Amino acid sequence: MNPAGTARATTERLRAWLEADAPAPWTVETSGSTGAPKRVLLSRAAVLASVDASARRLGASGRWLLALPASYVAGVQVLCRSLVAGHEPVLLDDHASFAHATAALGETTRFVSLVPTQLHRLLDTDAESLRTFHTVLLGGGPIDPALRRRAVDAGVHVVATYGSAETAGGCVYDGYALDGVALALDRDGRIRIGGPTLFDGYDGDPGLTAEVLADGWFVTSDAGRLDEDGRLHVLGRVDDMVVSGGVNVPAAAVAARLREHPDVAAAEVLGVPDEEWGSRVVAYVVGTISLDEARGWVAELHPRSWAPREVVTLDDIPLLANGKPDRLALKDLA
Repeated sequence: MNPAGTARATTERLRAWLEADAPAPWTVETSGSTGAPKRVLLSRAAVLASVDASARRLGASGRWLLALPASYVAGVQVLCRSLVAGHEPVLLDDHASFAHATAALGETTRFVSLVPTQLHRLLDTDAESLRTFHTVLLGGGPIDPALRRRAVDAGVHVVATYGSAETAGGCVYDGYALDGVALALDRDGRIRIGGPTLFDGYDGDPGLTAEVLADGWFVTSDAGRLDEDGRLHVLGRVDDMVVSGGVNVPAAAVAARLREHPDVAAAEVLGVPDEEWGSRVVAYVVGTISLDEARGWVAELHPRSWAPREVVTLDDIPLLANGKPDRLALKDLA
């Protein structure tokens, strides 16, 4: 099953796929942001298990607005959730604005999935429309606590999701696994996910499939920790771990902590080669926080060995065309 094409064409293909007898797996291509794109094979059973678990966790189903690319798993799930609930999805691309698309949803329970950049902009321009949604699912990366506070203050109900194409989309909502989804950690803190939403494998790559599907678990590339309540805290990608002075420092967790400081508008953390430390933990911040303040702030929550050894103050974080931080450009600034 080839999902390429416009959102409208993808909607029609998905409709037929959901109704077909014993359909072949749906193919979703990953974004390739961390390497070569992979073609993920999702069974209909996995997709429907995700749709059902999501609706049960949210406590409702209804009509969905598609504001994401239909070629990626988050877009596929938006379309499927709406179709399974018996509602025609509304496509943002068919309308002049977010407000017009929201109005087209009609008088029904409404949902939308966004990424943080979209939510940030829509809170400035369309907060009134956002408030009419039962839930705004937010995926696509770490959620800045300040952004979430803005949404709460605006009366927008946001649920942060964690998952991937290999798990048929978000399978952890606000840190807690959906019903039927299992979470575990390897000895090195790598997150494992089990349950009925897992993919069948990578198209044409049995070797890679065998590497990441082991004994009924999907072995992710992310590091995390589980607190005493079973809530998952994603610390970042395993390959984002900075080894500094023999200590494994999860750069994403340090950056997330820095973003919580009232004098920091934005932050990224990277490891930069260093003769003494092997890799030096460097914080790139938009704000007025000093090195001593940054180190103390991080150490209040995390081991002091995670604290940055350098702070680079910027006017803006350089971004790639897809909106993700330009890490190469940042490293050149240290």
